[in-house]
Amino acid sequence: MILLKILLLPFSLIYGLIIRVRNYLFDIRLLKSVEFKLPVICVGNLSAGGTGKTPHVEYLIRLLQNRTKIAVVSRGYLRKSRGFVIADANSTVAKVGDEPMQYINKFKNVLVAVDEDRCHGIRKLMAEQPEMQAVILDDAYQHRYVKPGLTILLTDFHSLYTNDYLLPAGRLRESRKGAKRADIIIVTKTDPVFSPLSKRAVLDKIKPLPHQKVFFSFVTYGFPVPLFPDFPALQYNLINTIVLFAGIANPYPLEQYLKRLCSELIPIHFKDHHQFSEKDITDVKTTFNNQFTKRKVLITTEKDAMRLQEPALLELLKGIPIYYIPIEISFHFREKEKFDKLVTDFIGSETV
Repeated sequence: MILLKILLLPFSLIYGLIIRVRNYLFDIRLLKSVEFKLPVICVGNLSAGGTGKTPHVEYLIRLLQNRTKIAVVSRGYLRKSRGFVIADANSTVAKVGDEPMQYINKFKNVLVAVDEDRCHGIRKLMAEQPEMQAVILDDAYQHRYVKPGLTILLTDFHSLYTNDYLLPAGRLRESRKGAKRADIIIVTKTDPVFSPLSKRAVLDKIKPLPHQKVFFSFVTYGFPVPLFPDFPALQYNLINTIVLFAGIANPYPLEQYLKRLCSELIPIHFKDHHQFSEKDITDVKTTFNNQFTKRKVLITTEKDAMRLQEPALLELLKGIPIYYIPIEISFHFREKEKFDKLVTDFIGSETV
């Protein structure tokens, strides 16, 4: 693995040079960043996925949805449509992507739109939805054609951007210096028990600038939700074996959580944002059926559940006890109120 990284370093240098030139052109304003009159919050990262953007965007939605009429604008990663699309209850993953589908399913009074061109997407929303008062940009840290008023950078505690390298030798989309654009840095996926000593060690690595505020978040797991409504609530004490299948960038925290709740955990990994095929689900079913116990259950993530809504896939899963686990974000060191105030002060006090 180390040898492969060494062999890829020259390509990382070329990639880094291209990104550096691009950022420099934005910095000297030869490439234009559009600043909108309404508040815009950008949530993103330096690395290629796996930092927990979706639950952090959901945290912001919960914080703001009763205060301000907000919209979430995403590119709709891996969707099969193009251009500007407003998501609604009739949308599909193919049309808007899995994360926008998750937002629209959970938050009925929030606007959700997808557009590769975030500037165009915001302008369209402003024209078509004049009641909109604020925008959350999902995964837009490198989309510098929009100048956000508040920029939130996420970094995984187990894979800090300070320890990483540019693509393809590492997972960074741009150099570590890109972190200077952030107003808030959130170190995500920390352990539920996190000491001040660990906090200090991370701060020493990140070396935040004077204007930057750093927070530490961790995941809390909700009660499993049945994919089919007619299935009963899941009781972990009646389960011996859990077959977990997930197409997310970093399933490790979920695996560690589930290992404490069963005698045997069997993980099946797919790539991030994997579009499940009928063969995939058939293979998962085979693994599940081969477990010689009646006290077994199939579990997936909430994001993966969005990609299982195709009729053919649901038909294959019919009759199997399958559940997904919703997640939420919490903050360490009693800093929730501090973070909330930073965001709400930026948005303003106007309520809907």
